[in-house]
Amino acid sequence: MQTQVEKFETFRALHQQGETFVMPNAWDAGSAVILAAMGFQALATTSAGYAFSVAKRDSFAELSRAEILRNTGQIVNAAELPVSADLENGFGHLPQDCAETVIGAVAAGAVGGAIEDATGEAERPIYEISEAADRIAAAAETARGRPFLLTARAENFLWGRPDLKDTIRRLQAFSEAGADVLYAPGLPDLAAVRTLCSEVDKPVNVVAGLQGEVLNVAELSAAGVTRISTGGSLARAALGALRRAGEEILQEGSFAYAAQAYPGGELASLMSRGQA
Repeated sequence: MQTQVEKFETFRALHQQGETFVMPNAWDAGSAVILAAMGFQALATTSAGYAFSVAKRDSFAELSRAEILRNTGQIVNAAELPVSADLENGFGHLPQDCAETVIGAVAAGAVGGAIEDATGEAERPIYEISEAADRIAAAAETARGRPFLLTARAENFLWGRPDLKDTIRRLQAFSEAGADVLYAPGLPDLAAVRTLCSEVDKPVNVVAGLQGEVLNVAELSAAGVTRISTGGSLARAALGALRRAGEEILQEGSFAYAAQAYPGGELASLMSRGQA
């Protein structure tokens, strides 16, 4: 069993190996056990996937720091892998809020985490760049000396601001503020990904399965991407399978979906290991 520091060293090395790796997002302990058993090298959490699992919307208003960190701890404890946490916008507007969230994530066992520049406010959805950089600087200062790799997210493309130049400026500012990994979810196509990767000096995370052009690992790797996450898309895929199964029962009166279900014996074996 690896210590938290050993997991951190493993996670950091993945970003330095010169090869693109996929870090899928688990939404609960069970999904973490399954993904870990499949051979992935690291996992992330997903606020969206967690929200769906507890019948909430993925929003700052509905998800608290305490429950996100509790979910993070459950995923960390279920899978013997490095885990990077989805930390929303740090759960507060102040730099100190971001710092406190990093401390909580480390206490939960995470060896990394992402903080957004989205405010959660309709009238000003994105923090001004200087304010956003100050928040990342506080998180980075807190992470220094702790087993924690900080990812900074520029949220323009998710909030109706499809400005690639501004997104790049933001990520450059976040890099200067101390972020270890840079991330702009919602980029529209491979050209945008390639441009962004060429303009920043830190490893880049790209999310798959969200929006925009459908790309594969080889294409993203050639564009310069270091890390690929999946956001809430795996959770949505699982819920899509649930809906299709329910529709089959209601509309056709049949249960053919069970033929593609995860075998119960295999699940029992996996989950027993997860409790060990």
